Amino acid sequence: MSIIIGSGLLLIIVIGVLFLYLSPEFGGSPTMEKKAIYLKSPNYKDGKFINKGHVKLDMSMRDMGKSLVGYFGASPLTKPNGDIPVKKLDSMDIVKYKDSTRLIWFGHSAFLLQMDNKTILIDPMFGKVAAPHPMLGSNRFSRELPIAVEKLPSIDAVIISHDHYDHLDYGSIQKLKDKVKMFYTPLGVGAHLQKWGVEKERIVELDWWQEVSQDGLIFRCTPAQHFSGRGFSDRANTLWSSWIVKSEIDNIFFSGDSGYGPHFKEIGDKYGPFDFAMIECGQYNEMWPDIHMFPEETAQAGLDVRAERIMPIHWGAFKLAMHPWTEPVERLSKKAKELNLGLITPRIGEPINIDKQKAPTTEWWK
Repeated sequence: MSIIIGSGLLLIIVIGVLFLYLSPEFGGSPTMEKKAIYLKSPNYKDGKFINKGHVKLDMSMRDMGKSLVGYFGASPLTKPNGDIPVKKLDSMDIVKYKDSTRLIWFGHSAFLLQMDNKTILIDPMFGKVAAPHPMLGSNRFSRELPIAVEKLPSIDAVIISHDHYDHLDYGSIQKLKDKVKMFYTPLGVGAHLQKWGVEKERIVELDWWQEVSQDGLIFRCTPAQHFSGRGFSDRANTLWSSWIVKSEIDNIFFSGDSGYGPHFKEIGDKYGPFDFAMIECGQYNEMWPDIHMFPEETAQAGLDVRAERIMPIHWGAFKLAMHPWTEPVERLSKKAKELNLGLITPRIGEPINIDKQKAPTTEWWK
């Protein structure tokens, strides 16, 4: 019996190692040539990218155990009782749209942005599970997306904030890559895209405070307080960031994943005010307070970046923490009222027109 058990464990280990090293889900690694470029970055030290200040990333073994139990366990209210309905989007509606700047939320942190007659995707994670394998995560809260990836028209640009599975998805990139003109990422993330078949000529990697222009739009890579990694040994091999997309008329901020810190005020002072800001508000926990914001901090970040209106993101799609799934938006709504901060809470798939006085704001989760 002991031989059978031992053989079974050995087989599981072998399968796990083979999956780790052979599965394309884990992406690629920056070349030595690229790493030589990263040495010039103030955000790169001893072969790793770093946060500013004293940011705690490592949990104790006890906290790690609690986290795993909460993630895989049946914590109450962490998922909706049923499938979240979404508003459907037609591909021809995207192609023919020529009006003012609008955004369409796909849940979590994924957006379709149409600005200045350009179509942009932000953190296009369209997969069912935010993990390298379906057995390692739970399904998306909504069975469908506003539009199937295959039906999306040509995309002018894709912006990626960092390489975690809930923001950068192998399957989504495989379906998107041949219809995207340009990809913009923080330093290092381009290695994953190249590994997945995107030509290096269509990838632009930026450091914090760098920017690039495309067809009249400005894409600015700005700081965030987080970390990166897709495997067991690649933590902080790539940079993480927030993003600004600016046209002649509109100025939009996207926080990516970030704990609360002074960088929000720096961004607001340098590039604000913003007409609209999508700021993370979900998957927080007292065990990792430096890398994800609590809802009250989300509201303060909105004030710091000088946003006219904000929208909570990083919620409404996946269970990645132990809080009730509606808690982020409920706590943020309360704090936004206290601070007289403009808040927008659209349904998944509901268009958000930036220049309209009335934007979709309902307590649809109730």
